[in-house]
Amino acid sequence: MFVSLSNRLVVVVTFSRHCLTLLWRLKVTTTLLLATGLAEVSFKDDVLPILSAHCIDCHGPDKQKSKLRLDSAQGILLGGDSGEPAFVAGDSANSHLIKLVSGASPNEVMPPKGEQLSQEQILTLRLWVDEGAQLPGISNSNLPKIETDHWSFQPVMRPVPPFDGNEIDAFVLAKLKERSLTLSPQADKAILIRRLYLIALGLPPTPEEVAAFLSDARPDAYETLVDSVLESPRYGERWARHWLDVVRYADSNGFETNRERKTAYHYRDYVINAFNDDKPYDQFIIEQIAGDAVGADVATGFLVAGPYDIVKSPDINLTLMQRQDELADIVNTTGTAFLGLTMGCARCHNHKFDPILQKDYYSMQAVFAGVTHGERTMNVPKDHRATERIANLESQRLPIEKELKRLRKIAQAKKGDEKARRSAVTFQRNEETFSPTKALFVRFTIRASSGAEPCIDELEIYDSNGNNVALASSGTTPTASGALKGYPIHKLVHINDGLLGNNRSWISDSPGRGWIQLAFPQPQTIERLVWGRDRTGIVKDRLATDYVIEASLDGKEWEAVASSQDREPFNGNSNPNAFVAKLNLAQKARATALIAKSNKLAAEISRLRDGPRSWLANFGKPPVTHRLYRGEPMQKREVVAPDALTVTGTLGMALDEEEQQRRLKLAHWIASKDNPLTGRVMVNRLWHYIFGKGIAETPSDLGVNGISPSNPELLDWLADEFMASGWSVKHMQRLILLSHTFQQSSKPREDAIGIDAGAKYLWRFPPRRLEAEAIRDSMLAVSGALDLSLGGPGFYLQRVQVENVMHYFPKEEFGPAEFRRMVYLFKIRQEQDAIFGAFDCPDGNQVIPKRSRSNTPLQALNLFNSAFVLQQADILTKRLQDECGTDVNEQVQLAFELFYSRPADGYELETSAKMIQAEGLPAFCRALYNTSEFLFVF
Repeated sequence: MFVSLSNRLVVVVTFSRHCLTLLWRLKVTTTLLLATGLAEVSFKDDVLPILSAHCIDCHGPDKQKSKLRLDSAQGILLGGDSGEPAFVAGDSANSHLIKLVSGASPNEVMPPKGEQLSQEQILTLRLWVDEGAQLPGISNSNLPKIETDHWSFQPVMRPVPPFDGNEIDAFVLAKLKERSLTLSPQADKAILIRRLYLIALGLPPTPEEVAAFLSDARPDAYETLVDSVLESPRYGERWARHWLDVVRYADSNGFETNRERKTAYHYRDYVINAFNDDKPYDQFIIEQIAGDAVGADVATGFLVAGPYDIVKSPDINLTLMQRQDELADIVNTTGTAFLGLTMGCARCHNHKFDPILQKDYYSMQAVFAGVTHGERTMNVPKDHRATERIANLESQRLPIEKELKRLRKIAQAKKGDEKARRSAVTFQRNEETFSPTKALFVRFTIRASSGAEPCIDELEIYDSNGNNVALASSGTTPTASGALKGYPIHKLVHINDGLLGNNRSWISDSPGRGWIQLAFPQPQTIERLVWGRDRTGIVKDRLATDYVIEASLDGKEWEAVASSQDREPFNGNSNPNAFVAKLNLAQKARATALIAKSNKLAAEISRLRDGPRSWLANFGKPPVTHRLYRGEPMQKREVVAPDALTVTGTLGMALDEEEQQRRLKLAHWIASKDNPLTGRVMVNRLWHYIFGKGIAETPSDLGVNGISPSNPELLDWLADEFMASGWSVKHMQRLILLSHTFQQSSKPREDAIGIDAGAKYLWRFPPRRLEAEAIRDSMLAVSGALDLSLGGPGFYLQRVQVENVMHYFPKEEFGPAEFRRMVYLFKIRQEQDAIFGAFDCPDGNQVIPKRSRSNTPLQALNLFNSAFVLQQADILTKRLQDECGTDVNEQVQLAFELFYSRPADGYELETSAKMIQAEGLPAFCRALYNTSEFLFVF
């Protein structure tokens, strides 16, 4: 038969696979062949034999063999480990499979060894793909369900305890009996109370608390003690520190500039309060991912708690990679903290071990695609008391501003110049005053700016009674020449919403110019207008430098009431209070005091009106998210919708799903009782922090590459109990702390050491050294110097040298300001406290689910010779002398009770007294700070 193809004549006598080779050599496209109806390639007869014989996967020769093989229909649809789909149905030219087998890249040829596919075989595959790549029994529009038999992905089923009595002890004892072991006897009461306090509170008990417990003969004395410990405000501080490790919290940005985040502490305080209040863990999850949707805006600090590079590159490749790194930090932390999965391993390819596709990684990235880093005003509930307080403060500020206006006029007159001018405009706050004017409209026209499109964060217009009549809540409506598009924080509606700062501002859409107009619901008599570029003082650009303000009753005839013409020229660094220098000494003192008072009132008004500012997640319209080939931002593949893990199903979100809903739906999926990972991960963390080692020893990796649980039945029982209790963390801790497993002795036993030297199966309570924070806090507690004030800005253990690139230097002197609990330390990334940083303290650059416990000479030197330890030894010396006088024996007994929660025995009393007599009381105190019994929990 004759077929005309692009003015060529091709003779085909019979159609066979041999003809395909001929046609390939003649470079006749498969598309044209399909159009003629000549090509019909069968998957079963033609394609599968080729793939099965060569065992092709979707990796290059330098990669390991794919877990998803291409010798089955399911494997082909899912693709190989690279994350690339094996084919694009109908488009062989862009199909990964065809590129590999045809050798499009010399570094990626499949099969990697042995005989390559013939041109005939390759063309067969091309034809099959271009025909639509039909697979028997499977729709190409729906991927086959991924399945796994890995334990952590299986539903949580409540196992039956193997013995009667305490369920935790029963599961532990069952594992011990398999090894011919048993639990140890109960620990002494003095040891038990100290263990309980150090683990639950991170502080030793006082001698009075120990004495009360030892004298309590009631059967439920220990149970009562556990309940009181869990209600202590110190509890939230202790457990918040653990969580802050997990979520990579610190108070600076990291990277080379390492700028401070002076308001990030609000999130830290939220975590402390959440543990103290026993906030249900499912709610805790939802609030940290989507707190702005559920009335807990402060919790979104979780999303942006990690490092952030403020230095952006003009190179588009580097800029896109920076953004990918920011999103990776959010995705990875969400995965490890809540799901116990290493999501980051699927950024460049399908996960090597766990059932996580590369598409899953980018689907979760799409959930967070609208999240950016920065400081902003927290949304907090407003009440009538705040409104009344604002009105009261405004009335206090009004006469102050009038007096300052009078002093400014005096300063201007002293210049002796008919053209005396007001101070130049400033980025933060500018005030225009004029004669009382009746108006229905006010227009602010900008004729020049300090650069780019001008920006105003808020227009405030006051009547003669001091009321801001410009507020949208009063019915005033704005119009403008235009607004810069694509930036959700810069909108027209922000110009009179009552919220100040760059994140609630308007930007013109024209460089250097623009106008904005406010229309009152009824005519108002106005006499003052206040405006600024960024009232918080952070952003300093786009300032209106040449402007005129006009008023009108009909919107047609306008009267200029103020302008920039009577101001000093803007020089980029104007000072609104420069007029003070022109006053005499008495006037200068008066003006300085008034300015300070006015600023204080303004700050309080702003706080009440807008809410406190904090380093939180900022939210904007999410851009389209693509799967990226090998994680390269310039190698975009198909668009992906926001979603969770394919192995668990789909959340069914649309490509254009609203930003907040993306996070809210993901949060509810994570916090669902149907999610097999969430409950297991959290109870395993609790077990880890109580016993020093999790049931699964990799707390943030319950995947295939993690360590399997030593007692899977116990883990599942705890997870089920956790969810059944309403996700109560304190309930679970109470169960564990009341178990004999926790209360047993830590003493070694000859029969067990040879079988389980590390006490993995808990035949005794495993002793361990305290963490850096608990050591420092305990030192302050026994000396009596510890400041137990709750919350607020942190304290510094570094001196700060403020420059573009921040510099931090360890402090060498310490006072009461540094004597707070270490959870309140202003934590600088990439820097460590010179003393306790040596004790494996994380620096906040990455998530730390499990701290290492090193033993180094530097630790010993720091505890023996550092200025802090010497100071605490002196403070403790004074305490012992104040409470015991000069009686050495009493001093020794009190010291032992403070340090070890027990009295000194005869030998200890004798040797301690000799040391004090020979070396002095401060040396004795310093020695106790270095003892293992003080530094360890037993």
